[in-house]
Amino acid sequence: MTYNFDEIIDRRHTNALNTDGFRGYIFHAGPEKVFPYKDEEFVRMWVADMEFGVAPEILDALRGRIDRRIFGYTGLYDGEYYSAFSNWCRDHYDWTFPKEQLCVTPGIIPALYQLTETLCTKDEKVLVNTPAYGYFVHAAEYAGVGVLTSPLKKRPDGTFEADFADFERKCADPACKLVFWCNPQNPTGRMWTEEELRQAAAIMEKYNLWVVSDEIHCDLIRRGRRHIPMARVMAGYPKLITCMAPSKTFNLAGLAFSNIIIRDRALRRRFRERDKLFGMVNPLSLTAAKAAYEVGGPWHEALKEYLDGNFAFVKDFLARELPEAVMYIPEATYLAWVDMGKCLPETADLPDFFANRAGVLLEGGNALFVGNAAGYVRLNLAMPRSVIETGLTRMVNAIRAERGGAGSAAK
Repeated sequence: MTYNFDEIIDRRHTNALNTDGFRGYIFHAGPEKVFPYKDEEFVRMWVADMEFGVAPEILDALRGRIDRRIFGYTGLYDGEYYSAFSNWCRDHYDWTFPKEQLCVTPGIIPALYQLTETLCTKDEKVLVNTPAYGYFVHAAEYAGVGVLTSPLKKRPDGTFEADFADFERKCADPACKLVFWCNPQNPTGRMWTEEELRQAAAIMEKYNLWVVSDEIHCDLIRRGRRHIPMARVMAGYPKLITCMAPSKTFNLAGLAFSNIIIRDRALRRRFRERDKLFGMVNPLSLTAAKAAYEVGGPWHEALKEYLDGNFAFVKDFLARELPEAVMYIPEATYLAWVDMGKCLPETADLPDFFANRAGVLLEGGNALFVGNAAGYVRLNLAMPRSVIETGLTRMVNAIRAERGGAGSAAK
């Protein structure tokens, strides 16, 4: 089957966060915040969902479930979903896990909140690498516990590496109880090598820490690569929780369905006891997730090929039109982490600048990514290439106008 990733789909009037919720999420403001652009004129390169239509195979499964006509209380009462997901894990990561370890939740973020509150007391802390996904810190804030940060080291070419000496110092802190390990890392897009994973694992095991491995981006990798779950590396470690989901991979985030794999029996029981939904799931969410893992493979492979082309396009565009921007093609995610510190050295709030001056919505900076992110923007590239070109052209022209330069970027 041929899939059309160049199609532009109108998402307005669907209550999408992407189109209707950006003021609150990016700018912490309401409808009173106005811009020189109408909402429908923005190029939206921000929140991590895709502008691509869901795989037709998944849509067919949803239609079939809708035709059953009843949407009553639903849970996982047979082994079909486990079979679909575990087969995907075996085929893609050479790893699987016992059925009893699988818990499901509406999302990884709620699981992070619940796990932090369950595992940590008020005088304990969680550890994250920075730059970091903001909700790692929000989970700690919700639970009323402290946060330790271990900044990743930046290389001149734009790539990142873990500072394991600093990481171990933070793990050795007597207050450190829980590590949020992001694999692949968000927002940098690093796929940790097996050697790096083993080094991190040895440190976390040494200090007997709980580990939540957030692997939601593990299927959004460049072609030819293979994800290594932390669970394969920490094969016998009981204090590991693995978080995966079809939501990012198959653009199903709004259906709210995630996999939380908990090894420790007592924690697993406590996690389920505290489930506010009593084990219930949305019947359409379950249908979509199962179909994604059973029949979504061809669409997934075509998606990766298109995303690889988008990254190559952006890398070439910036090298030609804005060489001061430092960008590398990440091993994973559909998000480009771009250092624009040399492009706009006097601009502290890059999301505000690009929204007002270019009509481009994006995320970046320490306010959204915890720390170690000043001067960076995160660009969502999971959209038609023509839209990306428009967004980049606007950004380059806005930077040139700010610097008083002549000429405009070619589109």
